[in-house]
Amino acid sequence: MALVHSVLWLMAACIGLALVARALRLPYAVVLVLAGCGLAFAPGVPRVALDPEVALAFFLPPLLMGSAYRTDWHAFRHNLRPILLLAVGFVVFSAFAVAALARWLVPELPWAAAIALGAILAPPDAVAAAAVLQRLRLPRRIVTVLEGESLMNDATALVLYRLAVVAAAAGTALEPGPALGSFALLGLGGVAVGWALARAVLWALIRLHDTLLETALSFLAAYAAFGLAEALHLSGVMATVTCGIVMGRAAHRAFSARTRLESRAVWDFVEFVLTSLVFILIGLQLNAILDELGGRGAWELAGLAAAVSLALIALRFAWVFPATYGPRLVPAVRRHDPFPPWRQVFVVAWAGMRGVVSLAAALALPADFPERGLLVFLAFCAIMATLVVQGTTLEWLVKRLGLVQPPHPDGVAPEEAAARHAAAEAMLAAMERRAQDVLYGPMAQDMLAEFRDRAAHLGRVHQGGGAARAERAARRALRLESLDAARDVLLRRHAAGELPEEALAKLAQELDLEESRLKRALG
Repeated sequence: MALVHSVLWLMAACIGLALVARALRLPYAVVLVLAGCGLAFAPGVPRVALDPEVALAFFLPPLLMGSAYRTDWHAFRHNLRPILLLAVGFVVFSAFAVAALARWLVPELPWAAAIALGAILAPPDAVAAAAVLQRLRLPRRIVTVLEGESLMNDATALVLYRLAVVAAAAGTALEPGPALGSFALLGLGGVAVGWALARAVLWALIRLHDTLLETALSFLAAYAAFGLAEALHLSGVMATVTCGIVMGRAAHRAFSARTRLESRAVWDFVEFVLTSLVFILIGLQLNAILDELGGRGAWELAGLAAAVSLALIALRFAWVFPATYGPRLVPAVRRHDPFPPWRQVFVVAWAGMRGVVSLAAALALPADFPERGLLVFLAFCAIMATLVVQGTTLEWLVKRLGLVQPPHPDGVAPEEAAARHAAAEAMLAAMERRAQDVLYGPMAQDMLAEFRDRAAHLGRVHQGGGAARAERAARRALRLESLDAARDVLLRRHAAGELPEEALAKLAQELDLEESRLKRALG
């Protein structure tokens, strides 16, 4: 029961802290981490140890799966070069640069242990990035690159981390040739496992015809992809990301409309719970981390932590700007992909928050690993520094650089308005064809007026202008008023005992879905 009570208290704290973050207009992740640090020293609060295997195997798969599921594959593929330059190139560059710095600051640290520290700190975290980016309305390409990087960089870092830990245990140096071969094998093997599992899961989903079972299977797929790949000594991160992307691309054909609606709410809830617990648990580790330190003074530890944390921020700028503009010096690349504004590149360089993967990897170091306590402390300080410094200033920076995307003046983006108009025209054409049927003709004729009106209205919205905005607002108000009237009637009949609870829930859900559709289409 103690564990149950602890989790419930943590969840209650997370809800309260979410309100605090909203009131202070601070990133939720930052508030959670700082609160966790405060709770770590609060009297009467029991110590909560974060098992690194639990952090990676329980928290990470669904969070990666959710991000990958929502990934725009076409945008991801179009931006594959900058994503790979960050997810692979930057991770390797920063890992070895941090290792060199660590060796200079702590000469007795073996090279393999220094590279392990670099691999721990190299990857910006998918959970941390999502927790900050969701507050901002950034240009779409920035979001695509940052989310794509955060999905793939963990695989690069964890492969390098494993190789460094093995080399440190054996007392040998890390050989570049075998390391590159192992990275390719683990990464490609993880992609193959994720793709095969996704195809198997989609085959099963099409045949289930049950929303609850389909939603449960989608969660099981995240853990199965990660666990199966890890059991085969392949990249569980790449397997989970691949599985999520494949399932996301097939979602509109494999899932029913009801499953898509209800599973989205379930996934949103689970991601909120897991993200909240992850960040508050990071802060709660401070006590245990400090206990492992010994023989070093406070000023020395502060100097080491500041040097490593500042180096992480500086190294990202040292990589991002050359990696962005360097390839475009080639005319063929520049013609296809012109130079981006420096403000966008600056934001990408600044958005380098570390998180749960870095801490879990640090805590997973063997007990007899060289300077283990120091490495875990440096990892924790880097997470805190990047989350607090970069996480709290990212929104201000985006606004200062003028990158916040304003809503479209017509309320609907042109491409969305065009798509809505095309969809309405397709619906109208289908109904007009049915109007000629002997069996369905009379019914189709009765519905034609409604479909013609919708298509004509969306055509005017597509053209834009003040008249279209005014008409859209009037239609929205009238239809929402009618839905409110219908909901009032249902509630009165239910209160009078004329409508059972089950029927009320069903009819109210239909009204809610229609209201949601109206607000999206006409909002």
